[in-house]
Amino acid sequence: MEHRCVECGFRVKQLFVQYSPGNIRLMKCENCKSVADEYIECEFMIILIDLILHKPKVYRHLLYNVLHQETVHIEGVLWKSTFCFLVLDAYRSLLLKRNEEEWGSSVSFSSLVWICKEMFMDVVVGNFIFLCIFLLSARVFLNTFFGVSRCKDILFAILVSSYFKIFLIAMMVWEFPSSVIFIIDLFVLSSNIVALKVTTDSPMNRCIATCFCAHAAKLLASKVPNLRSLDY
Repeated sequence: MEHRCVECGFRVKQLFVQYSPGNIRLMKCENCKSVADEYIECEFMIILIDLILHKPKVYRHLLYNVLHQETVHIEGVLWKSTFCFLVLDAYRSLLLKRNEEEWGSSVSFSSLVWICKEMFMDVVVGNFIFLCIFLLSARVFLNTFFGVSRCKDILFAILVSSYFKIFLIAMMVWEFPSSVIFIIDLFVLSSNIVALKVTTDSPMNRCIATCFCAHAAKLLASKVPNLRSLDY
């Protein structure tokens, strides 16, 4: 994953030239003649706002120019992102079950074991299905086969672009209806679509189909245990 121009996605050799500490000159892209990465001089809040607005150029800045293999230990970031993703997914599952079952002040040990089992099924099985359907959908809709290295880069982009799950932490402090969880899920879906388009340069409609199939399969997988419990 080389450095890229945030405007057109063209490969660039360097983003800036540093003459002295605090004195830099931003380089221009040879393709579009624009500043290759204007976000280098931007504050974090501006970058965060553009991420929320789903601007493709800020995703290029983050995925290609910040989380770069030469400057960041990509394997460590990948494992940490996966761990945070699974923890937030487990907390999402816990919030949904709490809203559905209205737990009392005390929970029996058997109920606690059952809750942990349900969370494990939702997180592990759900994300395994998500991964399989995502790779299958990418093969069908994007009409390409990714190698191991390329597949790792795309999955890393999906993990990083799922940052909207962090807003679930706010539910530790304030009470929100369960509909807020599904609104966050929609933001995660839309963010994944933009990240997939940026990393693959594929048409938007194909990226939408790929991510939608994966998220729909994961949602249906989480509903299967609830349907079984209704049968009993």
